[in-house]
Amino acid sequence: MIMPETQAPWQARDGLRITGVRTIVTAPGGVPLVVVRIDTSEPGLYGLGCATFTQRFHAVVAAIEQHVAPMVIGRHPADIEDISRMLHYSSYWRGGPVHNNALSGIDQALWDIAGKRFGVPVYELLGGRVRAAAAVYTGARGGEIEESIERAAALAEQGYRYVRLQAGGPGLGTYGGVGTPGGYPGSPHPDGWDVGHYLRTTPRLFERAREVLGEELGLLHDAHNRLTPKEAVVLARSLEPYRLFFLEDPLAPEHFDRLPEVRAAAPMPIASGELVSSVTDAARLITSGGVDYLRLHVSAVGGLTPVRKLAALCELTGVRTAWHGPPDVSPVGAAANVTLDVTSPAFGIQEAHVYPETVHEVFPGTLRTVNGYLTPSDRPGWGIDLDEGAARRYQPETHLHERWAAQVRRPDGGIEAP
Repeated sequence: MIMPETQAPWQARDGLRITGVRTIVTAPGGVPLVVVRIDTSEPGLYGLGCATFTQRFHAVVAAIEQHVAPMVIGRHPADIEDISRMLHYSSYWRGGPVHNNALSGIDQALWDIAGKRFGVPVYELLGGRVRAAAAVYTGARGGEIEESIERAAALAEQGYRYVRLQAGGPGLGTYGGVGTPGGYPGSPHPDGWDVGHYLRTTPRLFERAREVLGEELGLLHDAHNRLTPKEAVVLARSLEPYRLFFLEDPLAPEHFDRLPEVRAAAPMPIASGELVSSVTDAARLITSGGVDYLRLHVSAVGGLTPVRKLAALCELTGVRTAWHGPPDVSPVGAAANVTLDVTSPAFGIQEAHVYPETVHEVFPGTLRTVNGYLTPSDRPGWGIDLDEGAARRYQPETHLHERWAAQVRRPDGGIEAP
């Protein structure tokens, strides 16, 4: 059923219309991925968009199918900007990862359709490339320092020029490395995470990394939003001798107003924004002087349409981009990230995930990292398809991230940011 009040007040130049919107949820890599498919009145012309909010994927599916889909049925798929604005304002209380991922699924699918209509990759619709490919980083993580270093060395052998180093520690709450159960015996929560231990041992990780890996490899580290502003400064200054490419997410979003002082005191670039779920908040991160690298989960702020504007703001203010690219970005979302990377002068670096072959089976055309770079597809649209028959073989479960987040506590039993 078409909702007349959501239709454009201008005459479309042709009869092409959106005829259907649906979600496909699949977990071929063990992580629930939400993809939106938009069908049109032209047989065989459809688009795919990433709407993956792994931790609350049921809510995103309900938002799309029960609220958003009826608003775009009957619209011309070329009206991307108007549809994006309409959906942004439609819930009145706007923003947040559920609403924005629903919007992103629609938005990215419309860009996919646009590329297919004209027979070109989406990057050509954005003015074309300004670089051939996007340099990427990925993570080297281990239970102990030496294990992390060995994995970083292996990645360097594969052609990676940038590696994010994480190592485990006592307890089970360490981010990015395997912890040791019962690491704090006698405490109320022996499997906890201790910030003092973290601040003492992280410089040792990077000291050893420079000894073994040399000076050429770009090294990064993720504090994962767990530090106070003062702790963040202490960590940043302790890492100064090891010349990090950037320090990622030192503060929780509740304390982003303190990022400018952390950045001013830190001897390396600061990257943040992974937990931002508002275009306005992202813009404030850029203009407040709090970040050197903007790290957004693109679908969490609404998709390509709003994020390309943020990339332009980055270009004008000297901030660089480093879009979030973990396993819980679908191959469609990863293609959108790379499209932004190769079309924006503000590009800094791209986080990359190596998808297992089961993901390539479900998503034909999934991009592969080669010698530390991701190159966009030259096929129309995103260049990514979805085999729905294969997708049905990998049914999602409620993501384990929820249980992991619930168990991250300090040794005294107090809950910690995951």
